[in-house]
Amino acid sequence: MLNISKNPLHEKVDLRDYKSSKNIFKDEYYKYLNKFLKGFAIFLLIILFLPWTQNITGNGLVTTLTPDQRPQTIQSQIPGRIEQWYVKEGDYVEKGDNILRISEVKSEYFDDSLIVRTNQQINAKAASVFAYKKKFEALDNQIIALQEERDLKLEMARNKLMQSKLKVESDSIKFEAAKTNLSIAKRQYVRDSTLNIEGLKAVKDVEEKKLKLQKTEADLIDRENLLLASKNNVLNAKVEIGRLKAEYIDKISKAQSDQFTARSNQFDAEAQVSKLENTNSNYRVRNNLLFIKAPQSGYINRAIKGGIGITFKEGEELVSIMPAKIDLAVETYVRPIDLPLIHIGEKVRIQFDGWPAIVFSGWPNVSYGTYGAKVVAIERFISTNGKYRVLLAPDEEDHEWPEDIRAGSGAKTIALLEDVPIWFELWRQLNSFPPNYYQPEAIKKEKAAKKEKK
Repeated sequence: MLNISKNPLHEKVDLRDYKSSKNIFKDEYYKYLNKFLKGFAIFLLIILFLPWTQNITGNGLVTTLTPDQRPQTIQSQIPGRIEQWYVKEGDYVEKGDNILRISEVKSEYFDDSLIVRTNQQINAKAASVFAYKKKFEALDNQIIALQEERDLKLEMARNKLMQSKLKVESDSIKFEAAKTNLSIAKRQYVRDSTLNIEGLKAVKDVEEKKLKLQKTEADLIDRENLLLASKNNVLNAKVEIGRLKAEYIDKISKAQSDQFTARSNQFDAEAQVSKLENTNSNYRVRNNLLFIKAPQSGYINRAIKGGIGITFKEGEELVSIMPAKIDLAVETYVRPIDLPLIHIGEKVRIQFDGWPAIVFSGWPNVSYGTYGAKVVAIERFISTNGKYRVLLAPDEEDHEWPEDIRAGSGAKTIALLEDVPIWFELWRQLNSFPPNYYQPEAIKKEKAAKKEKK
């Protein structure tokens, strides 16, 4: 009865007189209820002091541990046209297997004999290089011959100059002798003329002396002419030496100029040979690129460019491939406020989508269906979703992850922190406080060692 009426029935009617009331309002009933409530209170009190593992939960995806094991697309380095497929979606391919064959779409590569013709050009240019090299050697020999010829002719000209100088000295001596003879002849002629006037010499003697004087004067003039001619020969010899030097400088310079031209043409031909060889090598590599090969062993996920005769540009995605051998990992995200609580090597529990699990986040040892992992990398820059990315790898000390997990499937992560009483965790949750901040023992030891050094 609620006893809300102004005429309460319990004052007029005694409920204890009824059979049903006797079964309910017994003294034993209240005793059992009180015992139950006391026991339940004690049980709750004990639970409040049980250990609870603080944790940070998050959602993530299954991925691979290293970038080269993740799904990738295969592109073509050159534009082309699809001619033939060697695989279908879902096939397993080994590294280097042909996936598809393409053909050229640029007109400059249509010639099937392009490599052969390029080799012919290389051979022709190589022969040109050899010819220029031989021409350079011939000009070098010509320069040596000209230098030797110049030295010989200069030696002859110097000898002739020496002879001319000696001839000048000889003619100079003869000229001085002629001048002396002329002086003697003049004195004899004057003396005989004086004696003839005095009657001591005959006219015939005077005429002979006069004739001798005239001959001596003629001889003096002749000797002077010879001396001048000898001096002129000296000048001619000097001029000849200068002319020979100038002539052979011009010849040698011309030969050296031709030599430099030949060397320049040789270098130019060698550069063209190198360029053609590079082009030829590019043609060979380009021919190999007409077959799209598997970069690593794996499974063909999807043909992005299907069909035959479809053209594409360089760099366009053609096929998606998933590597066969991968090391699974899980990428998850944590809030910036929880980032200081995450450290490299920290233990994490993972629940994979599709695998049944019974999870008690605060009691990881009681949970069923979760798998062990550890933190191997923490992103240094915040992601676009406003959280930090954390990469988890399998824990070798825990049981292995399921073999049928595929990259890209979902996962729920539980990062395990400190053990605290349940009452403390309830108080923290009610006050919206973060989990306890702590550091691994290795970091604590490093800081302690640094303090001791200081």
